[in-house]
Amino acid sequence: MRLLLVEDNVALADQLNPLLRDHGYAVDWLADGRDALVRVHDDPYDLVILDLGLPGMGGLDVLKQWREEGVTVPVLILTARDSWAERVDGLRAGADDYLTKPFHPEELLLRVQAVLRRSHGNANQACLNVGGVELDEERQSAWLEGKEIALTGAEFRLLRYFMLNAGKLLSRMQLADHLYDGESERDSNVLEVHINRVRRKLGAPVIQTRRGQGYVFTGLAR
Repeated sequence: MRLLLVEDNVALADQLNPLLRDHGYAVDWLADGRDALVRVHDDPYDLVILDLGLPGMGGLDVLKQWREEGVTVPVLILTARDSWAERVDGLRAGADDYLTKPFHPEELLLRVQAVLRRSHGNANQACLNVGGVELDEERQSAWLEGKEIALTGAEFRLLRYFMLNAGKLLSRMQLADHLYDGESERDSNVLEVHINRVRRKLGAPVIQTRRGQGYVFTGLAR
């Protein structure tokens, strides 16, 4: 999943960037509200983590303008602990969730997971469980018929995106856009290698190929 982190506190951003990447997210970072206002139109983000106290243009104004422009990307706002009014205003403006500073990194990860599940219609699931495959986001592994299947980081990112979009036709370009940040190489041959590795580990029927179109995660046929 590809995230946009909009945070002007460099120390906090330096902490969150590697944390999110270690948990399988591709992350782009911006520190100015004006840049964020435009950037969200240029790249297909799955979630924005948006600080409200930004230079250039405040996070609340950025969020309001996004929603006015029809931008539907889920937004998790970061607010000061004593600013309850900001939290209320953020939710009214169209935020999907909020987190008060200071916060524990684990809480941020759990809230990101929860917002992403809700945005993909999995709100009632404590974990991703689709088509007989269960994804363990904490251990970055899969469970199949009670057996844990080890995954590489690339396989985990790929499988999570497929499972959140189960049944949807995903082109190679879509997969590359959502799995890699702007600095990563997006080689379609490498992508196909990872897909084939996931198939070998979970079973070939898990991911179907639509020739000339892309791929569909269908899970295991029963």
